[in-house]
Amino acid sequence: MAEQSAVPMIVLTRHQDNVEAVNSTLRKAGHAVRCTWIRELKDLAKALEELKPHMLIAFVGADPLDAANVMAVCKQAASTAPVLIARDQVDEEIIAAAMQHGARDAVTVKHPGRLQAVVARELQAHRQLSALNSAMISARECREKLQALMAESADAIAYVQEGIVVDANPAWQTLYGAADVDSLIGAPLMDSFAADAHGALKGALLACLQGKSSQHPLRANAVFADGSVASMQIELSRTQYEGEPAVRVCIPAAKQAGGVGSAISVGSADESMSDALERDAATGALQRRFFVERLQRTLAQPIKAGVRQLASIEPDELEGLGAQLGPLALEEFIAQFGALVNGAREPGDLCGRFGEGAFMLLIARGTARDVETWANNLVRKVAGQVFRVGDKQISCTCSLGLAMVDPRKPNAATSLADAIEARRKAQEAGGARIQAIDRRDEDTRQEAADEIWARQIKAALTENRFRLLQQPIASLLGEDRGMFDVLVRMLDAQEQELLPAEFMPAAERTGLMRNVDRWVIGAAFALAASRPVQHLFVRLSRDSARDKSLPAWLADQLKNARIQPQRIAFQISEQVAAEHLGDASELASSLRKAGFLFALEHFGTGRDPGRLLAHLPLDFVKIDGELMQGLAVDQALQQRVRELVDQAKAKNAATIAERVQDANTMAVLWQLGIEFIQGYFVNEPEQVVIG
Repeated sequence: MAEQSAVPMIVLTRHQDNVEAVNSTLRKAGHAVRCTWIRELKDLAKALEELKPHMLIAFVGADPLDAANVMAVCKQAASTAPVLIARDQVDEEIIAAAMQHGARDAVTVKHPGRLQAVVARELQAHRQLSALNSAMISARECREKLQALMAESADAIAYVQEGIVVDANPAWQTLYGAADVDSLIGAPLMDSFAADAHGALKGALLACLQGKSSQHPLRANAVFADGSVASMQIELSRTQYEGEPAVRVCIPAAKQAGGVGSAISVGSADESMSDALERDAATGALQRRFFVERLQRTLAQPIKAGVRQLASIEPDELEGLGAQLGPLALEEFIAQFGALVNGAREPGDLCGRFGEGAFMLLIARGTARDVETWANNLVRKVAGQVFRVGDKQISCTCSLGLAMVDPRKPNAATSLADAIEARRKAQEAGGARIQAIDRRDEDTRQEAADEIWARQIKAALTENRFRLLQQPIASLLGEDRGMFDVLVRMLDAQEQELLPAEFMPAAERTGLMRNVDRWVIGAAFALAASRPVQHLFVRLSRDSARDKSLPAWLADQLKNARIQPQRIAFQISEQVAAEHLGDASELASSLRKAGFLFALEHFGTGRDPGRLLAHLPLDFVKIDGELMQGLAVDQALQQRVRELVDQAKAKNAATIAERVQDANTMAVLWQLGIEFIQGYFVNEPEQVVIG
């Protein structure tokens, strides 16, 4: 079996011999596994999230807490992978203890036969559980789509079991003039029709349930709420409702008395002209800008059932086709290819031209399998088509990328990027295939993990379990300026320190960064009030940088702290400034007007650093630590840093180099004109004790 199709597995152990023993034992038993070795427990959560293993084998010591700690990490990471605890020796007591902690079993590599059997059992159970979950999701999606179609249908529809109406759609309610759908449920179907039709209707219902019903519709006099009677055409079909046999009774809208549903909506000439202008003349697909506009409007409306996916489609080897056909004939080929794609879509699907020969479609179907079937059919259809372009007859294949649209939080930009990425992957794999990207499972796991982190962060804020650290910023001009960068750490419920990289991403995703930032600001103000520091650099998150209420809140805090505002330098990252330049400029101006200083950190790795300097009033520029790596021996990198220093000095902004880790780099920075440095070479962060 190819390595990429092997079963992903994590082995947590300090000894490589254990990994090799597991891998060898399982492969001898015919299990194609791909073992990833994780040495430390602290790395397990990230590995579970990134690798999404089908199994975890954790080698632990005799201390029962070892297994408990492993299971705690798995729970926190919201992992569903089965866990096996591995020990040097295993007995019934050890197995029972492992299972009480949440593991599936306890094993030892000294008994390979049992290890192979347990792994086979758990992998089979894991696959069956995944298949069951998938089947349940598909069944639910089908049911929801049927319900939505029924609710939206202009045809009057009722479901009948043993002569009783068990469900009806709004069109049935409207037709019969009922106050609401609930008033129709539980009533005999015969109450809805005149007595002279009861015999024929009962016989038709019975025949339909037995599979003997005629394809010809019935006619019967319907009795409405106001007592009036009208002749209706009725169609019966056998179905199931809530798992039990039922008859679907349908009165088509076009056949209802008075011609209900027969009116034709005709758009105005202006609307037709507008639609024509929005479409690509060669292919009839929407032009890119108008496709995106319609896509955003469509995604803003929640889907009632089924799934929506974006499909990116392009002929393979398009550049080669262009060379073969020439530019004019290539456009004719693309027109034919676009017509083929357009003809494959169903009513309601959006189709737009997304490049020279690329097309994008928004597909709505009952299930993801329906979309995949449609995509495979289109790829096969293109491969079997002969395109006649001028005097040439050519064939081609195409690649198709699918991206799932999250029904909870549809994001047009993300889904478009995913569809294009999936199509490129299909082309890189050789073309003539489909590739899908579905982030829903990943997002669901992320949300579950974020929910856990959010509770921990809120508890830490309430219980004051955050800690402020300071890291000195040293001057290369030979004077101690008393400057410090402030950092934050969080303590968990066991008073263990957590690094920002562990909890900050979850805080950003759950909207808690403003709360964390304000705790840091308050602690920094208290530090400045109790120590003779000259400048404290306090970083602001994306949320705080866009928070219009921040300046007013800072003014209140400043009054209570009674410190000079120029002792606080607020800093935001180059990325945040570039993506929200208007907000960043407004924030910098308001902070400096209040007397605070303003700095830009991680500067110099973006697309256009000079543009930021032109728009932002700055006191300090902190040059990104990535540019410090290898600086001492890289002439091109030195020239890059020199240009950044010159740009900053032209704006009267002092320069600080980040993450300086050796004396050689420091010497080069001094030659380049850098004024200050920070990093582990200067000093490690130290915890601040206030009060």
